[in-house]
Amino acid sequence: MNLLPKVYIVGAGPGDPELITVKGMRILQTADVVLFTDSLVRDELLAMADVQGEVHRTSGMSLEQMVDIMVSRVRQGKSVARVHTGDPAVFGAVLEQLALLKAAGVEVEIVPGVSSVFAAAAVLGTELTVPDLTQTVILTRAEGRTPVPERENLRALAGHHCTIALYLSATRAKTVVDELLAAGWSVDTPVAVVQKATWPEQKVVRTTLHGLVRAMGDAHISNHAMILAGWALDPELANRTDLRSKLYDETFTHRYRKGVTTSE
Repeated sequence: MNLLPKVYIVGAGPGDPELITVKGMRILQTADVVLFTDSLVRDELLAMADVQGEVHRTSGMSLEQMVDIMVSRVRQGKSVARVHTGDPAVFGAVLEQLALLKAAGVEVEIVPGVSSVFAAAAVLGTELTVPDLTQTVILTRAEGRTPVPERENLRALAGHHCTIALYLSATRAKTVVDELLAAGWSVDTPVAVVQKATWPEQKVVRTTLHGLVRAMGDAHISNHAMILAGWALDPELANRTDLRSKLYDETFTHRYRKGVTTSE
């Protein structure tokens, strides 16, 4: 794979080195320069890729320091892989990098990755959109030091009573509970927490809205965790056979199959 002298922003996935895309892996293997978020992206990924390029760990860098390296190397005619955890599009702090790189005249290509929300769902063995139960997933965060727009406050979003995935909210568990209860959620609503999904030290907690704060405290989970809430997280759904999509319903006609008419 011949890389052009530009910045490739690569989503490395949630933690398991094998969950990077094929394209992302090829970029890591051939880039002249690699910058990676070493507090979140495992060293094993770079080892698996057998990275030969110049490597920079960015956890201790400011935005300007990172961008300066990327711009200088591209101007030297080198390819740069900027490696992010998960998928760059969700809480990836990518826009601020794109703006500075654009101002410097540097071309950027984004390579998507597996977000932690989907890794968490896979770990839990659950589907986040269930026919006749919920068809919507809200990806958000609880307000903390970083504010959220007023129209996107958690209580208002929870009013939709769909599946909610909360990033960066492990220290705000009590706020999460209070806001969802205020939006009319039942104390028995299923909740699951996955810390460091697909990492060797991964932790999984299944509880209810009422038990969330204590369960997270008992598990000593206060960071790097995805909180998923809603009835799609009910473990008992795996025992039900009535929640079916139309896609595989034998009576449902679509482009690739004519439905079978059943007689009484």
